[in-house]
Amino acid sequence: MRIRGVKPFASAVGLLLGLLCAVEAAKVNKHKPWIETTYHGIVTENDDKVLLDPPLIALDKDAPLRYAGEICGFRIHGQNVPFEAVVLDKSTGEGVIRAKDKLDCELQKEHTFTIQAYDCGEGPDGGNMKKSHKATVHIQVNDVNEYSPVFKEKSYKATVIEGKKYDSILKVEAVDADCSFQFSQICSYEIVTPDVPFTIDKDGNIKNTEKLNYSKERMYKLTVTAYDCGKNRASEDVLVKINIKPTCKPNWQGFNKRIEYEPGTGSLALFPSMHLETCEEPITSIQASIMLETNHIGKGCDRDTYSEKSLHKLCGASTGTVELLPAPSNSANWTVGLPTDNGHDSDQVFEFNGTQAIKVPEGVVSTTLKEPFTISVWMRHGPGSREKETILCNSDKTEMNRHHYSLYVHNCRLVLLLRQEPTESENYKPAEFHWKLDQVCDKEWHHYVLNIEFPAVTLFVDGATFEPFLVTEDYPLHASKIETQLTIGACWQGGSARMTQYFRGNLAGLMIRSGKLENKKVIDCLYTCKEGLDVQLPEEVASAVKVEFNPNQSSLSLEGDDIESFEKVMQHISYLNSRQFPTPGIRHLRVTTTVKCFNEETCISVPDSEGYVMVLQPEEPKISLSGIDHFARGAAEFESTEGVTLFPELRIVSTITREVEVEAETEAEGEDDPTVQETVVSEEIMHNLDTCEVTVVGDDLNGDHESLEVDLAQIQQRALEMSSSNVGMVITGVNTMANYEQVLHLIRYRNWHTEALFDRKFKLVCSELNGRYISNEFKVEVNVIHTANPMDHANNAMVQPQFINQVQHASVDLSGHNLANTHQASVVPSAATIVIVVCVSFLVFMIILGVFRIRAAHQSTMRDQENGKENEMDWDDSALTITVNPMETYEDQHSSEEEGDEEEEESEDGEEEDDITSAESDSSEDEGGEQEDQQGSSRQQQLEWDDSTLNY
Repeated sequence: MRIRGVKPFASAVGLLLGLLCAVEAAKVNKHKPWIETTYHGIVTENDDKVLLDPPLIALDKDAPLRYAGEICGFRIHGQNVPFEAVVLDKSTGEGVIRAKDKLDCELQKEHTFTIQAYDCGEGPDGGNMKKSHKATVHIQVNDVNEYSPVFKEKSYKATVIEGKKYDSILKVEAVDADCSFQFSQICSYEIVTPDVPFTIDKDGNIKNTEKLNYSKERMYKLTVTAYDCGKNRASEDVLVKINIKPTCKPNWQGFNKRIEYEPGTGSLALFPSMHLETCEEPITSIQASIMLETNHIGKGCDRDTYSEKSLHKLCGASTGTVELLPAPSNSANWTVGLPTDNGHDSDQVFEFNGTQAIKVPEGVVSTTLKEPFTISVWMRHGPGSREKETILCNSDKTEMNRHHYSLYVHNCRLVLLLRQEPTESENYKPAEFHWKLDQVCDKEWHHYVLNIEFPAVTLFVDGATFEPFLVTEDYPLHASKIETQLTIGACWQGGSARMTQYFRGNLAGLMIRSGKLENKKVIDCLYTCKEGLDVQLPEEVASAVKVEFNPNQSSLSLEGDDIESFEKVMQHISYLNSRQFPTPGIRHLRVTTTVKCFNEETCISVPDSEGYVMVLQPEEPKISLSGIDHFARGAAEFESTEGVTLFPELRIVSTITREVEVEAETEAEGEDDPTVQETVVSEEIMHNLDTCEVTVVGDDLNGDHESLEVDLAQIQQRALEMSSSNVGMVITGVNTMANYEQVLHLIRYRNWHTEALFDRKFKLVCSELNGRYISNEFKVEVNVIHTANPMDHANNAMVQPQFINQVQHASVDLSGHNLANTHQASVVPSAATIVIVVCVSFLVFMIILGVFRIRAAHQSTMRDQENGKENEMDWDDSALTITVNPMETYEDQHSSEEEGDEEEEESEDGEEEDDITSAESDSSEDEGGEQEDQQGSSRQQQLEWDDSTLNY
């Protein structure tokens, strides 16, 4: 069905629309461009194209009008924005943002700015241009992997200990300059060096894959590289050095095992460069003990080796001390049979093996000890025994077996038996005192002192006090007239006349002192060692470390919590020996250390450090005695109360010989350095003496008519002691050589029956340190000058000529003497026969000797010899008075010595020949030759007297 009227209606609508468009065209560029409010873009560095989300498109409602509906451009707002916006299509409003220059992500990774779009306005000139709103643009610069990893260090090094596997030895680290996470991260490391026992993880930690061995390889050199996550390798590989250390062992380092000590140099630092290796273990505290082992030296350490009696005096003990175990001598010979240590470097030590004992002579110790009294002894004993072992015992000499007092060892106990003498009361009284001591059986030297003030008894062991743990009582002894016997090393059984309860061990310095107790000061002095440890604490560490010594300074202990301060104290520990002549040998040294750590499970253990101090041999002194060794005195002097001084000009000199290095200039060309030569020099030193003994050579002294005497007041004034017997005299006590000289000058020999005495010989020997250093034997011969008629020559007896020969060495003996020429004088019938026989015998001997020497020298003829004999025998003795020289016997005894010493005497006495008198020269010529003349001169110089006062 056709609808009528539609075509006219459509025409009307079209006409209406045309009218509307015409009206709108009259209104140009009515709308602003429109863009998104926010854009996000990505740009790759080194590229200019930015990818935006959403794309950059500007819309304008004025489209499709030309100009007004077109987009002419975009404007970017911001400072130094490195981007620009470009319109690609004006009609569609499509545009792009691009970089003006190459971007660098490492400089700026993101950029933010604002952008506006603007249309073309109402015409070509852009009039009435419209702008859109401002939109924010965020642009991220994408990174390019342009940089390679670089290591932070040029090289790496580490130290590891062998035999240990580590989780991480060290860490290497590389960095990448790229800005992105992907390219700036190091994704892996790699050890380039092949076949090494190490590996590295992605974080750069290097560790060992097996336990390392210092002996196999001491250092490894590794080359390591790195990769970033973009697979870029490091521009330069890095060198890694790994040092291998031996297994760390905590110990004291810088410790010398052998330390030499030169006598007389004072204190010597033992650990001057010592430090403790803790293997990096944290330490909270440290303790150490230093032990100086001297048990093998003397009686436990180096002490003065004078006799025990001398030591008591040196320590200030008063008189009354009796030495029961003296060194064997002429005056104390009861210890001769005992075995000793056979050495003088240490004390006189006596050994008892269970079969030996000695009896002390009567009178050495009083039978009943006065109270209070003291017994002291050095003892080394062990192990213990069930049988009693007697040290000292006083028991019945005959008939009975009663023990009056004794000191013995039983089952490691020291027991003192002290039975009271008979009294009116028969009550029980303390009789046995028991001490249980480890020292008795430890086989070490200990010093025991018993102070007895009945009923109290106090024991000192090494200076420490001990009270008896058991005291038993008994009745006093019954009255008896039986004498007692004092024994050492066993106890005498008077009933069976045998020894019992033998001692097994070593004893020394056994003393009894009656009337007074030993005080603590003297006891400590007797026990004190002359060697030991010492430490001078620096002020800065004195309060940081605690130091303690034992009584004899053979050990010390340290405690502290600061290792540095502790080490400083250790470095100041020293060894000191104050003896002038110390005992040479080894002193073992031990350092024991204990530490505490923060972590007790891993705390270290420090092993003991052991070494030794070697005390070098001291330069031994040579003690020389010299003076007049042959002289004559008149018989009247021997018989006088003063007697004859034996050593009027004695000198005691001590010297040491040492080697010194002397620089000598060399004369050879081109040798500028001086050469070193060793020269032996002798140096005089001063030290003490402790004994000088004068003994008779030949027959013993006859107490009925001869003696050796000395001023006892002078002896006591110098704190010396004198003992004498029929074999001589002994002076003891520690004193200077000068004081001994003065005392020896006072020793006199007396003989009040000299009719049959022609000569007496004596020997002097001095020593130091209980016989460790002994002088030469200085021998003196004294001749007695007898007058033919004492009644006729009384004046001459008052002024007796002296025959003195001064020598420098005691080894030079008088080789002979001559009679002075005699002159005619009055006849002495009473002595003529004996005198003539002796004189003729002497002359015949001289003639025979002269003939022998003349023939040996071939310096004269037989005719001269016969003339010499006639001249010798042709003399008038019708009215002759002769004074006989008793030294003729000496001439006969020493004629053989005269021949051997003649040449030496001639060279020494050549300068003195001018002093020979004419009479002596004549007598020498009569002997028959030049050799006889020299012989007479030598004899004349050796023994010469003034005969001007004799009556002929």
